[in-house]
Amino acid sequence: MALSIIGILSFNYADQILIERAGDQLLGESTVRGDTLRLLFESRIEQNNILANDPMIQLLIAEMNQIDEDELKKSKESNRRDFLIEIQAFQELIGFSIGFEDTKIIGSNGKVFFSLSNANNDFLDDPLFQRGLKESFIEFEPTEQGKRMIVVSPVFADDSKRGDKSIGVIISKMRTTSIDNVLKNQSGLGETGEVYIVNNQYVMLSESRFIENVIFKQKVDTLAVQKCFNNGEEVVGFYEDYRDVLIYGSSYCANDLGIVLLAEIDKTEVEKPIDILQYRIFHTGIAITIGMGIVAFVISKSLSRPLLKLKDAANKIANGDFKVRTNITTGDEIGELSSAFDSMAQKLEESLIEIKEKEDVIKQQEDILLKFSQHEQNDCVGVIDMTDSTRISSRLSDADVSKMYEIFLNFMAKIVRKHNGIVVKNIGDALMFRFPNVDPNNSEVMKNILECCFSMIESHDELKKELNAENIEALDYKISATYGSVKVAESTTSKISDIFGPTVNKCFKINSLCPKNSIVIGINLYEILKDFDEYEFTQFCSIEMKKKYGYSVFEVKRKKQ
Repeated sequence: MALSIIGILSFNYADQILIERAGDQLLGESTVRGDTLRLLFESRIEQNNILANDPMIQLLIAEMNQIDEDELKKSKESNRRDFLIEIQAFQELIGFSIGFEDTKIIGSNGKVFFSLSNANNDFLDDPLFQRGLKESFIEFEPTEQGKRMIVVSPVFADDSKRGDKSIGVIISKMRTTSIDNVLKNQSGLGETGEVYIVNNQYVMLSESRFIENVIFKQKVDTLAVQKCFNNGEEVVGFYEDYRDVLIYGSSYCANDLGIVLLAEIDKTEVEKPIDILQYRIFHTGIAITIGMGIVAFVISKSLSRPLLKLKDAANKIANGDFKVRTNITTGDEIGELSSAFDSMAQKLEESLIEIKEKEDVIKQQEDILLKFSQHEQNDCVGVIDMTDSTRISSRLSDADVSKMYEIFLNFMAKIVRKHNGIVVKNIGDALMFRFPNVDPNNSEVMKNILECCFSMIESHDELKKELNAENIEALDYKISATYGSVKVAESTTSKISDIFGPTVNKCFKINSLCPKNSIVIGINLYEILKDFDEYEFTQFCSIEMKKKYGYSVFEVKRKKQ
């Protein structure tokens, strides 16, 4: 009798522990995968906003908004190449792996100004377009293969404030491979577990483990979905799923993104080890009680020790130590429970490792994104770019190509630091540098910036000697400089600040117009330096170029004595 009571108490205790551990496992799955999806969604919105903030796209949309409908078709054809250049540059910046399929640029009148798919629909009454005039968001649409992500961002005028009315909308469509990879992984979910997402229309957005072709077709009006979209609450516990099957589930509520993620395992699978344990304890207790009371006492002790070990191991797993193993080899039901427990712990550890690997991939994308500071400042930005590097490097070995870049970039970086400038980063065969927060009224500071650029030009022969010493032919290069407002960003992986904004973009664009071994500057910097007697300035940008890009370019030379 005593052994039966001990067996019942042990079973109840194990029942509680196993259900709690199943809840912890599902909570971990929903939290980790939900946070991963949130990072993916937010990164897609941020990437689309980068395209919406491109100054050239803002300028083209503003111009085309002013054109009447009769001239719009001709304007679309003439501006398509400019749109395409900016979009290709954007895709090279963020990488092609995110799976862009189409990008539509729509004016405030609902007319499509550009589309990769050559669509010409009128979007004036389209709900995505109307919402996109006000805010950035993500939606999904059904396809033959399943679903496609739609990322929508408003476009504002280059000089407008965020409270102003938008001048257009960018609607990008992309594949959902990265999202599906997060959801399809069944590690740690047993034979009946699954992870899926549901939108705020109570419709399933991912594949089911049990029913085929459910995307945008299967209604999911369960307790966890209702709690999320009605109250913003998350649920861990037993409830019926979309199949009307009682499950044990955990939800991750992201109603601000319009989705809820659900991680669920059938109740029968959760309770199966408990049922097995109950059955064996019951029959073993009866047999031992009838046979010999003394043996019952010994067995009760043998049962309690492994269960305590299981409890300690379960507590360690609850505290995050998934490497713990009970290693109980008693050969009875406790040993089988221990084996099942160790198998569960191993699957949990493997599942977390796999999710961590996916998090590392996403973290790499996150590391690219920068946290912008809450202020802007005026910097002088410069770019020095090799000319004809492709031709030269094609004649060299891989080691010599690396050596050529190393000599060139380090040589120019030393000159920048000598003039108290800051090297921001190298982009291929180009080096970007800046003089932060400069005072345009301080003639010594502004002259130092220009002298830094001339020092690079006048050190051409010295650079040639270093290259020739490595049997590498001489290099030519172009230097551009601009002045204006920049956004300063802190990288999550570096102490060196990065900069963004129209001033940086203009510096790169005017560099392409520069003659080799020369210096060109933008209009803002020209207005500051034009009265310096030591230099002469020549405007060589055509009126058509100024009208197209909105700024003039000046070549700078020392005045001949």
